Parts: sequence; structure tokens; C-alpha cells
Amino acid sequence: MKKIICIVDYGCGNTRSIQSSINFLGYKGVISSNNDLIQKSSHIILPGVGSYFNALDKIKSNLDLNFLKEEILKKKKPILGICVGMQVLSTYGYEFKKTRGLNWINGNVLKMKNKPNIIPQVGWNNLKIHLKNSKLLHKIDQQDYFYFLHSFKFNIKNKKDIVASTEYNEKFPSIINKENIIGVQFHPEKSQTSGLKLLKNFIENYK
Repeated sequence: MKKIICIVDYGCGNTRSIQSSINFLGYKGVISSNNDLIQKSSHIILPGVGSYFNALDKIKSNLDLNFLKEEILKKKKPILGICVGMQVLSTYGYEFKKTRGLNWINGNVLKMKNKPNIIPQVGWNNLKIHLKNSKLLHKIDQQDYFYFLHSFKFNIKNKKDIVASTEYNEKFPSIINKENIIGVQFHPEKSQTSGLKLLKNFIENYK
């Protein structure tokens, strides 16, 4: 039986692109905010595009947060936050105004330096790997490039939770991992072969 991967549908993310990538890998990607489907899934993906404030507002309006916390924080179901979906895992975000995040990984989301390159960062960049034995990075190294689109960075409190960082005007965390909670600042669904490798590692190596 195929693993069911739930791509959380809260009105903010590249859900169809992620679903296509998951299905291409041979798993069953479902786009849903339904508690039953989230419960039946083996893994959860939290996508995100746009602003931190808007994403949090839609999460609160469209998802059963108490149920989601039960699945992730108590049952320890693996979750992958993508781009803004990674950022909202933080304690606070400072885009437009100070906004309380999910606070699942301690840290704040702050605007990146805008020199010498303009922001947002749009395009391909690679990783500086901090945790070489990370299950997420099996067969992935600095030769792999990923697609970024962002103006803000996750200023994480516990540096041990940084799996990889990336340079653009400054060094910022591009992959974070605390137990079953993973976040990537880039878009694996737009990152071709490298992105597919990462998605496969997330599904196969986190139980």
C-alpha cells in the first residue's frame, strides 16, 4: 500500500506542484485540511507562499490547530514546512508587524540584509551542510542546488537544530530539524532532481 502524504490545504502554498512531485516519487499525495486524512497520512507537508502574517491568519482560520498539535507534537508524525511553511514554525515573525507563530521551533523570522544583492533572493543556491549524517540529506551535497524565493530568514535559537545553511548577503538557516519537525527555506517541488531526492529522504527516512 502506498504511503499517504498529506499536503495541508489552508489556502497558502504550491499544493499542486508538491502533490505532483510526491506522486512522481510513487507515493500518494493528498491535498486536504480534513482531520481524518491528516490522521491517516504517514507524513505531513506544510507549504507556504506570501507573507508570514497572511499564512498564520489562514492557518488559524482553516485548520484545526489542536488536532494538528496532537498529531505532530504528541504523536510525533513527521512534518516538513516549506518556505513560509518553515517560517511559521517559529516563535514570532516580523513581516509587516510582530506576529505570533506556531512556536514549534524556538526562534524569530527577520528580514534579510539587502546588500550587496537585492532581496528577495530569487533563484538557485546550494547548501553548506552542518549535520553531515542528517537523514534528510542522504545522497545530497554541495553540488545540489535548490530554488529559493524569500526576503526573510529564520533566526533560530538552538543552533544545533540547523542542518544546513545558505549564503545570500549573509548566512541563514536553509534546513532546520527538531525531532520530527523539519523546515526548508527553499522549494523542493521546484528544485528538480535535488528537490525530489530531499522529498524522498523525508518520506523514507522519517517514520
